[in-house]
Amino acid sequence: MTGGSVALAGLLGAGAGLGLVLVFCGLRRRPAVPADPRWRDALARAQRQATMPRVGGTLLAAIAAAAITRWPAGTILAGLAAWFLPRALGPDRAGEQSVRRIEGIASWTEQLRDTLAAAAGLEQAILATAPISPEPVREQVTALAARIHQGQRLPDGLRAFAAEAADPAADLVTAALLLAAEQQARDLGQLLSSLADSARQHAAMRLRIAAARARVRTASRIIIGVTVLLTAGLLAWSRTFLAPYGSPAGQLVLLAVGGCFAAAFWWLHKIAGFGENPRILTGLGALPGAGPQEAGQ
Repeated sequence: MTGGSVALAGLLGAGAGLGLVLVFCGLRRRPAVPADPRWRDALARAQRQATMPRVGGTLLAAIAAAAITRWPAGTILAGLAAWFLPRALGPDRAGEQSVRRIEGIASWTEQLRDTLAAAAGLEQAILATAPISPEPVREQVTALAARIHQGQRLPDGLRAFAAEAADPAADLVTAALLLAAEQQARDLGQLLSSLADSARQHAAMRLRIAAARARVRTASRIIIGVTVLLTAGLLAWSRTFLAPYGSPAGQLVLLAVGGCFAAAFWWLHKIAGFGENPRILTGLGALPGAGPQEAGQ
């Protein structure tokens, strides 16, 4: 058995052992430990992104690289590329979804304003708009209406709505509704109109920025695509050129080079795309009227 085969067998054995450990840890029940919100949000995003096609493609790419090159470093880099490159090369779905969510919040805010203008109470307005709320926020609004039907206090339901929506525009609307529910704020309709207009202006600004960054995204796709095609061509037609990477020292060099390319690709992706919007109001549970459970959030 050659040195490369031994290294590959060791890598596969370590991966199998790690998988068994993770399965065992997942089956064990442990008490919930409060986590840092940043880590909790990152974990939630990773869980949403771990779809079956994406996980399957990553595994297939890693297995194919292991079979073709028999390089542990190549297997790792191929798996990372299969996981991250489709998102970098594809359209900015996260940005489009964010714009749709902001516009949905603005539309629902206008629906609340119009329903309140018909001399309806705040709870009645929420119940009336739940079936016709915009699709991007319908799930969260429907859950809020269900809590009201179950007899939950409106301020507590609104705080849960803000946590589920997890959007700065939703935070502002929730703060206005909390003020109206707890302190009988005046001119709520005018305030909701201002918030809706602000949300639509924010969505329009994001669309203008996305159009300006389209050239950067195209250049990033070209650079990444050419690099991937060049690597695949070398593997297919110039294996002798890559032979030095088969040694243990060559594997370390390959990991270093691959890490440099990965960092460059990640930087290009960050330049061309939008980051996650920071929450504006993260302490809604500490507002007056919050129960002990909500205050700890």
